[in-house]
Amino acid sequence: MTTQKMMHATEATNLADILERVLDKGIVIAGDIQVRIADIELLTIRIRLLVASVDKAMEMGINWWQSDSYLTSKPKEAELELENKMLKERLDRIEEKIKVE
Repeated sequence: MTTQKMMHATEATNLADILERVLDKGIVIAGDIQVRIADIELLTIRIRLLVASVDKAMEMGINWWQSDSYLTSKPKEAELELENKMLKERLDRIEEKIKVE
């Protein structure tokens, strides 16, 4: 009869610990998929995946979500401010024309 050692919770690494380590350090998964027939490339798919915390990503210089209009309201607000300014200037020009006539 073989004896099995029981693993205690203090010895096991749980999923939360692993996730915390991955987010703290970051992990990159990269790969390419190519479809060829007779040395003619028909399709190439490049896959790049970065898993990291927001802080770690910003530390690495990755912050595309801050300027993506679908993920933040800042670019939308900037666009609206610019459009508002242009409309005000146009309205001022129209009012000036009306005053002259």
